[in-house]
Amino acid sequence: MSARLAPVDMTAFSPGRCARLIVKVGSALLVDPDGQVRRDWLKGLVADIAGRVRAGQQVAVVSSGAIALGARRLKLPKGGRASLEDAQAAAATGQIALSGVWAELLHGEGLTAAQILVTLDDLEDRRRYLNVSATLDRLLKLGVLPVINENDSVATEEIRFGDNDRLAARVASAAGADGVILLSDVDGLYDRNPTTHPDAVMIPVVEKLDARIESMADRGSASGMGSGGMVSKIEAARIATSAGAHLAIATGRIDHPLQALATTGHGTIFVASQGARARKAWLRGGLTAKGTIHIDAGAVEALRQGRSLLSAGATRVEGRFARGDLVVIAGPDGTQLARGLAEYDHVDAHRITGRRSEDLGTILGYAPRSALVHRSHMALL
Repeated sequence: MSARLAPVDMTAFSPGRCARLIVKVGSALLVDPDGQVRRDWLKGLVADIAGRVRAGQQVAVVSSGAIALGARRLKLPKGGRASLEDAQAAAATGQIALSGVWAELLHGEGLTAAQILVTLDDLEDRRRYLNVSATLDRLLKLGVLPVINENDSVATEEIRFGDNDRLAARVASAAGADGVILLSDVDGLYDRNPTTHPDAVMIPVVEKLDARIESMADRGSASGMGSGGMVSKIEAARIATSAGAHLAIATGRIDHPLQALATTGHGTIFVASQGARARKAWLRGGLTAKGTIHIDAGAVEALRQGRSLLSAGATRVEGRFARGDLVVIAGPDGTQLARGLAEYDHVDAHRITGRRSEDLGTILGYAPRSALVHRSHMALL
């Protein structure tokens, strides 16, 4: 397929231009038909990732492969997907082996790996979403490389993403990432299935997701290992682009796939909607605020400079809200300046109003969070 591809203009999206990048790796790329990790290929990908980190980029990986790896070790039929119980057993067996390989290879490049396992509920519940977001943010700022997967060993059918394409897009939103790359056994979106239509044409750039684009999706997974097809990738693109992140679909069937994508542009790029503004658009309207945090003039200026709201800048708190609830931030004259998700409930917010950050631990009796409302979860009005 790739022989017919023309290079894509990567000015709209490039792995090297994103401050934060999420890389999703499909099962068929990580695990060979005999149930073994494709170490040589993965070592090349890890070298690509390490190069981006050394260049100053923050990278997280969403890694499939646990079920595929565990199913073959347990000799389960249908790749471990014959039943939910088989998938859970395969995931539990394969995840420990998979994370060990990632940690080993990343360590060989001087990188520290962290493992995060999440369910759909973790990113649907606002409080748990904040926890995931804060953990990702801290790990990335520390230079740690998070390796993320769905927690298939405990997730039920009702609380599963079902594929890591959509998980990668949701992780990108939680991490405040600028871009997502889906490395897969397909190399992009075609106007028809290229397996059955040799004259199919790749779509290099998608600026708007509409019914025409959706009609091009094929539901199958080429390898039979993964749970995602082109439908899941288009759904992932919708999630990512609406959150302000570009998304690229590219082949992983080559050595050093990130390097190849950056230099050749082979793949399909879905361009983010309205840039970073779309990530916070839902905060500006449609939700009922549970309270108001009033701030002083100094904090007003800090917010306008793109900073988080610290406790020292707050003057009083109104309403009853829990951590993760939407609150309004108002200036000295009562004018609404911003909306955001509270990092503290109303009781603790009241206790630390006007207090310096270094005093919070003593006041609260536990390790404080960095802000009353973090800038990543705040939208100016």
